[in-house]
Amino acid sequence: MKHIVLGYDGSAFSMQALDWALDEAELRGLSLTVAHAWQWPYGEAPEEARSHLRKAAEHVLWHGADCARHTSSGLTVETDLHEGPPAERLVELSHEAALVVVGSRGLSALPRAVVGSVAGYVATHAHCPVIVVRGPGPLPAASQPGPVVVADRDPDGVVLDFAFEEAALRRLPLAVPADLSADVSGWAARHPGVPLQQAADFGTATLVVVGRRRAAPAGVAASLLQHAPCPVAVVGG
Repeated sequence: MKHIVLGYDGSAFSMQALDWALDEAELRGLSLTVAHAWQWPYGEAPEEARSHLRKAAEHVLWHGADCARHTSSGLTVETDLHEGPPAERLVELSHEAALVVVGSRGLSALPRAVVGSVAGYVATHAHCPVIVVRGPGPLPAASQPGPVVVADRDPDGVVLDFAFEEAALRRLPLAVPADLSADVSGWAARHPGVPLQQAADFGTATLVVVGRRRAAPAGVAASLLQHAPCPVAVVGG
C-alpha cells in the first residue's frame, strides 16, 4: 500500500515538513514513513566514530517518529534509517510512495542554493509528487486559508489531478491562471465541491502546484522552490 514519506533531519524546517506530512497522511488515510539518512563526511572512519554518528542518527529519527506518533490521531508511523546520501534515499523510497514531503532547508549552515540541493534533487527526480515545505517553525493554522494554486499555464493532466485532489482534501478553492490553456471542465465535474477562481499571485496561497517538467535549474519550479511564500508541490514525469 502506498504511504507518505517524510525526509526528516531534526531541523526547524523538517519539523514544519512533519506537520504537513501528518496532515497529508491523515487526510489521505495513509501511513507515514519518517526517513533519516546519515553518512560519515570525512572519508574512512574509525568504527567507534561511525557508531557514535549512527547512534546520533537513530536519536534524530526516533525524535521525529515520536513527535509524529504523539501529535497524530492513531496514525501508523514507520521509520527508515539509511547510511548514505539523503536525496538519493528519498528518491529510492519515492518508488513506493504516494507523496514525499521535505523541508526547504536542513541543519547545514551552507548557502541556501546548496542547502536546498536535497529538496531540489528530490523534487526533480522523485517517482511521485513531492511537496517542499518552505519556512522554519510549525505551520500556523490560518483562520482563512488561501487557495491551492496551479502555477503552470499549460499544465499536464497529472498536475491538475493533484491540484484538484489537494483542494478537495483541504476543502479549499483552486486558483488557475487566467490564460490557462487546458480545459478543466472535466476535472471540475469530478470535483464539484472545489470552487474555481483565477490566480492573481501566490501571496495568499496555501499550496502552489507545478509540473516536474518545469523543474530544471532555471525553470518555474526551481524559482518557486527558492522564493514561494508557501509549500510547493512538484508533480508529474
